Amino acid sequence: MDNTLTAPAPATTPETTPETAPVRFDSKIAVLLREDLAPWQRLNVTAFLVSGLGTAVPELIGEPYADADGTGYLPMFRQPVLVLEGGRELLATAHGRALSRGLPLAVFTADLFATGNDRDNRAAVRAVPTAGLDLVGLALHGPRNAVDKVLKGARMHP
Repeated sequence: MDNTLTAPAPATTPETTPETAPVRFDSKIAVLLREDLAPWQRLNVTAFLVSGLGTAVPELIGEPYADADGTGYLPMFRQPVLVLEGGRELLATAHGRALSRGLPLAVFTADLFATGNDRDNRAAVRAVPTAGLDLVGLALHGPRNAVDKVLKGARMHP
């Protein structure tokens, strides 16, 4: 699988230059959340899920930031993260599709809301067979078309 993140050079017009032309990425980062989560849960799950992608696919991370005074800030993803939502069945279907395509995948299960640390989180996931995971969110990265196929049926998060 080709996980390169090099965007093709955009076409330019007299009004745009290569530096100002829109960038279209060959890959996609997406989070799928279960539609019945409370607002605080949506934010928490999203934050946890995308942290996994940054560690598993380091080339997703850009360069550090700095303001005009030279104060440094941490690097972030080089491309946008789409946040979508869907029902319990869609999450299970998307999970299976992502696994069958071998895409980098992070999962968050309902059991993780009752734990308070990484060790217990991993144990809670490890205790449940793949087909029995009570998924409330997942994050994935891959070629645009593959991610679109995995998330077919999901809608943009409001």
